[in-house]
Amino acid sequence: MLAGGELWANPSSPHGEGRAARAALEDARARLKQALDWDGEVIFVSGASEAATLALGRAKGGARLVSAAEHDAILKAAPQAERLPVLPDGSLDLDILSEAVTGREQPVVAVQQINSETGNRMDLPGIGRMVREAGGLLLADCAQGAGKFALPDADMCILSAHKFGGPVGIGALLVRNFALLEPGGGQERGYRRGTENFPGVLAMVAALEACSDPYVDAAVLEPMQRVAERCRAGVGEGESGGVWLADRLADPTPYIAAIAMPKMSGSAQLMRLDMSGIAVSQGSACSSGSLKQSHVMTAMGMDEDVAARMIRVSFGWSTTRSEVERFADAWLQLATG
Repeated sequence: MLAGGELWANPSSPHGEGRAARAALEDARARLKQALDWDGEVIFVSGASEAATLALGRAKGGARLVSAAEHDAILKAAPQAERLPVLPDGSLDLDILSEAVTGREQPVVAVQQINSETGNRMDLPGIGRMVREAGGLLLADCAQGAGKFALPDADMCILSAHKFGGPVGIGALLVRNFALLEPGGGQERGYRRGTENFPGVLAMVAALEACSDPYVDAAVLEPMQRVAERCRAGVGEGESGGVWLADRLADPTPYIAAIAMPKMSGSAQLMRLDMSGIAVSQGSACSSGSLKQSHVMTAMGMDEDVAARMIRVSFGWSTTRSEVERFADAWLQLATG
């Protein structure tokens, strides 16, 4: 970020300083492609929301179809899109997907790589094959997966830098070929308006390259197993008991955990934990301030009472073992107190 500030000039300017900034920007673009093993094109944007709006608004395709468990950024980028149901284990209903894409001219299907509220990993290889066989395009929201898992075989992928340790306000839309999109701007090969965030790009790429190291040390996650074991043992027997959602998911990942506490609402847990200096969220972190029930839990058909007691715990590159231990102790104390 500091290097970008020192080198700063408008990369679109023809003077010497602008050409130097352009060269550094293109070098960063090549490094990002190498770090992600991506052989398509890269459009730098302000983050996942802009990438979703660009992809769903300008893709040269037909009907838009989105998973009902997608992030709000996807749902709002295509408000008229057909919503594809998910199963109770968080996976996409492939039978309904098959019916939805059959007979349509180049449908555009948007599915998260990893759900931002449950941590469930979608079967993008299977979904991608189904979409391609129907002549469609697959948009993968990889905001939660990039830097942790390999990119899926998709036509377009969404990245958000702050999800893998980069700065806020910068991201990218990866596109197999520019021909998939309608142009709409003066920068980024004519596919985006606005001066490129050159310092942000350099910082994003540096963070992504640093993800070659383990994103979260396994030892950091060990204290969470105590919470999981207590949930499985039935903290508060019966319908009001604790729920470790990963046990119900098709393909859970270790970076996001959704947990329901016995008897105490998610909003009450947020406030109690916040008073102890512990930051968690209810539903997506981007919408948890509303304290409304998660649309993801609703889409999965979860009981309203359980959904109301569910919180989301996520682990970043800077999370420490002591922080997780403190959360585990605080959660268990609230659950059994």
